[in-house]
Amino acid sequence: RGAAGPGLWYEKAAPGDRRLGKVVTIAKSKKFRDNHGKVLLEGHRLIKDALEAGAVPQTLFFSTVGHLKLLPEAEIKRASLVKVKFEDIKTWSDLVTPQGLLGIFAKPDPAKMSYPAAQLSNSLPLLLICDNIRDPGNLGTILRSAAGAGCDKVLLTKGCVDPWEPKVLRAGMGAHFRVPIIANLDWESVPTNLPDGIKVCVADNDPDAPAGTTSLLRGAGSAPDSPKAPVKSSPKAAPEHEDEDGAAGIPELAAQHYYEDWAQTPVAVVIGGETHGLSPAAFRLAASTGGRRLVIPVVPGVDSLNSAIAAGIVLFEGKRQLLWRHKQEDGRQKLPVPG
Repeated sequence: RGAAGPGLWYEKAAPGDRRLGKVVTIAKSKKFRDNHGKVLLEGHRLIKDALEAGAVPQTLFFSTVGHLKLLPEAEIKRASLVKVKFEDIKTWSDLVTPQGLLGIFAKPDPAKMSYPAAQLSNSLPLLLICDNIRDPGNLGTILRSAAGAGCDKVLLTKGCVDPWEPKVLRAGMGAHFRVPIIANLDWESVPTNLPDGIKVCVADNDPDAPAGTTSLLRGAGSAPDSPKAPVKSSPKAAPEHEDEDGAAGIPELAAQHYYEDWAQTPVAVVIGGETHGLSPAAFRLAASTGGRRLVIPVVPGVDSLNSAIAAGIVLFEGKRQLLWRHKQEDGRQKLPVPG
């Protein structure tokens, strides 16, 4: 046993302790996350962000005492601290260049997190709904863009990859602790997680769907079936989201370019996945709120944009429009009253 500071004690593990290695390996699994409500975090930045946001640490593995000194002492006192050989962490790590610090945390509850003040002060009435995003790198990048754009919240449907999967965490670069993420939602519960009166739009980059038309289209990130597909086509949906009435139950949505006005009031944007695209339920939700299909035009012959790229384009355009509206409203308030 050793001391890393006043009242900060740690245990020393035996080199090559297989028991600890098994614990870390199990902690990486979705089954462990779901059954035990715990997540594995790695690296100084991610763990520090988690601690500052109020995530509860349970066990921290570190290779040198210096790693602990970079973290808020009051927070890590609540955890079991275990000093291990760097070679062991290198074996357990998924990183190319391990930093010598791993932590097992209770899975964060968005309702109990303390997000950074700068993030909250720059939050916008802009929400993101991820539908069928199954690539971990894409989802992590999308979450990072959502945090950067100032999204108020991110909703993930059941077709998405687990946001606490290690690859998503790495790609998110701390976004998990900057914007509320509500995962594993079925479409029936999505509206209950949206503010009243919000408009829902779906993002799309079908190269054969001109803006100003009304059509049924696939979501951003999904490739069209052919370069000359008709404008009116059924959205390519994941099998688990298909309804008995099929495409006949999917409403038509008016289309417009993504850079035209659509974020003048609180709005949510749905981004479809890489393979299956948007669910029919996404179109129905958008239609029920008076939303539209936001077309990202691409050069003819290019099938589609990556889902993460499409999300970044649409979210930052939404941010631009909302900030412009806010600026215009502030300007009107300062105008002198005639007479």
